Amino acid sequence: QVQLVESGGGLVQAGDSLTLSCGASGSTWSAFAMAWFRRAPGKEREFVAAINYNGASTFYADFVKGRSFVSRDGSKNTIYLQINSLKPEDTATYYCAASLNGRATMRDDWYDYWGQGTQVTVSS
Repeated sequence: QVQLVESGGGLVQAGDSLTLSCGASGSTWSAFAMAWFRRAPGKEREFVAAINYNGASTFYADFVKGRSFVSRDGSKNTIYLQINSLKPEDTATYYCAASLNGRATMRDDWYDYWGQGTQVTVSS
């Protein structure tokens, strides 16, 4: 069983930067692909970013491409999502997800484990 715990959310102003963290338990964590998704109020969950098991490949949604960076630290069993130039439309609950398959994709049904989410609110 893998447990994922997100942190780092909060209330920020438009233009600020934020780094979210996701700590994972489980001895095989290093073999998992990891991803971030988000759900804004009244909207469907959507893909944000993903990283494969060894960090060699990353993927980003168009709305964060160029202002976001996803990374993983194997020594800490943690992945990170940095988002710069935050916009009010980035307001959402951000979820970390893990896939038993080491290859990352943008599909939410690809991922086997999910965290509880961390709220990000961007004020204008």
